Amino acid sequence: MKILVVDDSAAMRMMVKRMLRMIGMDVSDIVEASDGVEGLEAVREEEPDLVLSDWNMPNMTGMQFLEALTEEDIKPNFGFITTEASAEMKSQAMAAGAEFLISKPFTESSFEEALGKYI
Repeated sequence: MKILVVDDSAAMRMMVKRMLRMIGMDVSDIVEASDGVEGLEAVREEEPDLVLSDWNMPNMTGMQFLEALTEEDIKPNFGFITTEASAEMKSQAMAAGAEFLISKPFTESSFEEALGKYI
């Protein structure tokens, strides 16, 4: 499974990859991007099966990134990993086409719950 991890923090991208390994996901084919602009280009080029995106990023937010994918009729499995996980944000994310929202700081169990069907 090809996975795209989009976050403006390189340290956070490393933590996400580590957590994916911990829950048993194949992480041999992971692509990284530092914001939604790079993420959009990576989706076009790499055609990932799963996109894990931060919500708050410079240049193009996670929500703008998801909306751009929808406008281009590109529909990978998509979820957010974010520090701000209010009920309103979760509702907005799901309405826009996200499948899940994982709150930071995340745990192994929160990853398993959100990503279990992909393992």
